[in-house]
Amino acid sequence: MPINPRQLAVLAVALMACGLCGCGTVNEKLADGIGDYVPHWLGGLPADAPPRPGTAKYDEFMREREKKRFEAAPTPAKDEARQTSASELSPVH
Repeated sequence: MPINPRQLAVLAVALMACGLCGCGTVNEKLADGIGDYVPHWLGGLPADAPPRPGTAKYDEFMREREKKRFEAAPTPAKDEARQTSASELSPVH
């Protein structure tokens, strides 16, 4: 019994659909772990990104962040204040 081209096309589409579904479930599970190891230039996390929630580094990061939040804001030095006022020129009309 010869294979009809239409049956072959349906079989090919069905196989591609099954393969695509399989890739989606595998990628969903692997993306959480592998994303931490991808370099920034390849689309991964930047170096200054906070750690993931639920880790020990995340708890330390949050404690440090809370500590910085309660510290007093540094006052600008007098020299910096003079430089900013001197650099602001009035518009020419």
